[in-house]
Amino acid sequence: MKIGHSELLVGLQFGLIGAMTLYATDGRLESEAVVLFLIGAAIGLAAIYAHPRGNFNIRPDIKSQCTLIKHGIYRHIRHPMYTSVMVMGGGVALLRNDTVMWAMWAALVSVLILKAKREERLWSERDACYRDYMCQSKRFIPYIF
Repeated sequence: MKIGHSELLVGLQFGLIGAMTLYATDGRLESEAVVLFLIGAAIGLAAIYAHPRGNFNIRPDIKSQCTLIKHGIYRHIRHPMYTSVMVMGGGVALLRNDTVMWAMWAALVSVLILKAKREERLWSERDACYRDYMCQSKRFIPYIF
């Protein structure tokens, strides 16, 4: 079985999340880490809530019956699930707060940026309105980036 670009990115994403989680387990819970993790979880829940059932895709590919979501949190950012993972990963990174952990977090963010760029390219090819949506929203952080 041949592994495609999308599957590789998803595998890297979950591998890094798993490695960070295993590396962070030393029994400490810092309040800042928990707050950051909960903020990330809330962003993820808002993204899931905005999607109709069956529209969500973990891979950066576009499903054939998928519709572009531009309401709810998607009104402000195009990739709230990736933002959610980044923020929650930042919370996990704070638990260990060392160079190795932050390097894993940076690698995770890099993978998510690659996934977002792939998804945006595919959406732009599929839907002419996507370019307008890109001008009206930010990639990960409302009003900033």
